[in-house]
Amino acid sequence: MPDSEIELNPVDFVTIGTVGPKGRRVFYLQAGKNAQIVSLVIEKQQAQALAEAINEMLSSLAEKYPDQSESTVNLTRWDMSLRDPVEDLFRVSQMGLGYDEIHHLIVLVIQELLAFDEDEAALNPPEPRIVRLWATREQMRALSEYAQTVIKKGRADPKTNGYMIYYWT
Repeated sequence: MPDSEIELNPVDFVTIGTVGPKGRRVFYLQAGKNAQIVSLVIEKQQAQALAEAINEMLSSLAEKYPDQSESTVNLTRWDMSLRDPVEDLFRVSQMGLGYDEIHHLIVLVIQELLAFDEDEAALNPPEPRIVRLWATREQMRALSEYAQTVIKKGRADPKTNGYMIYYWT
């Protein structure tokens, strides 16, 4: 498959955003380099886990490379909006983070979620697509902080998401 792997090294931008009304939002992880934009559907929990994993990695990197660390990022300097067109390439199965010590870039490796028939897969096992996004620590810190604000923009009481509430008098 010629397009089974996409690598944006380094990205011009990386963000998380939503499309749709509260309670029915679709979360997207989006990145771009030059004219290429990659939009991937993620779950809200995946966005939260990614933000937490980035923070953990940045803390570890700050200990290892104290001269190259920044503790905060000013989100007003960053355009964290989703870019048009928001056309999903695939739904995300799993993500992982790595670090290139030579170039001081963080890589986010993303794997496609595959839905397939087990009988068909036994004959011709599908290969998930992979996306690798290389970003600076500052870009990843901005992604983490912005993702947390996007997640909090949901319903005021997350317990009501998707549930019918009955009031008895």
